[in-house]
Amino acid sequence: MSAGPPLVAIVGATATGKSALAIDLARTIGAEVINADAMQFYRGMDIGTAKVPLAERHGVVHHQIDTLDVHQDATVAQFHRDATKDMEDIVSRGSRTVVVGGSGLYIRALLDGFTFAPTDPEVRSALEKRAQDHGPGVLHRELAEVDPVAAQKIDARNTKRIVRALEIIALTGRYTSALPERTYARPTVQIGLRLSREVLVPRIESRVTQMWRAGLVEETEQLVAQGIRRGVTAQRAVGYAETLRFIDGEIDEEETRALIVRHTTRLARKQRSWFGADDRVQWIDAPRDEGDVARAVRDVCALLDSLES
Repeated sequence: MSAGPPLVAIVGATATGKSALAIDLARTIGAEVINADAMQFYRGMDIGTAKVPLAERHGVVHHQIDTLDVHQDATVAQFHRDATKDMEDIVSRGSRTVVVGGSGLYIRALLDGFTFAPTDPEVRSALEKRAQDHGPGVLHRELAEVDPVAAQKIDARNTKRIVRALEIIALTGRYTSALPERTYARPTVQIGLRLSREVLVPRIESRVTQMWRAGLVEETEQLVAQGIRRGVTAQRAVGYAETLRFIDGEIDEEETRALIVRHTTRLARKQRSWFGADDRVQWIDAPRDEGDVARAVRDVCALLDSLES
């Protein structure tokens, strides 16, 4: 793959304005956008993921949005394969790439060029059926017998990771959860958006209110009809997991909205920790509002000019 000009990755916590900045930056530097928010892969999950409507993308081409049905499971390996192909096509068109999102592992896999252990649909299907029939605890105990270190690192309730670990062991004889060193696979500039907790939390609260008014419940009901309860990844998405409980009558509206705020804030904290641990990230102030996006674009362009000169 031809390296082309450095790709730009816009990263950081949820609700910091990454999507708006990515679109305006792409328009400024002549780029296409690759989405790296795993929940925006799903068709129909629009309101709860703050997916930018097509009309508001201002003609900027977006990739890796609406690629999965809600009953399908997102995987880092599939994203890496498909997004890498997108980048190759973008370079061949003489354009630049802006990667944007808060799903840290997906972004690292793409930027650092992970390699992935083999898969076998039959082996995985058999493991998934056993987990469904007997519970993930049985498989976790088996994992502990063959690889105690891996078992300690994987939650006994995390069926997806337990199955994957046992699948890898079955196919290769060993499993490792260690991430490779932070080394870009191609020239890259990572831009992180920083925002104080005092500003971020009220912004999250406002976003949740807007989502609720925009029809989050109705959207989730539609997703139920499309099979979201059969999807391991989608039904656990913040915003939808809580709204599913509301639909089931487990919690009322007030508690649902409060839980979404709490869980979104917790997600933001995890994202800040993930990206904060990467000393390659160049941090700038997040846009304060829609009118401040132009300032953020100028900040990013100044960084690119300094790094590319």
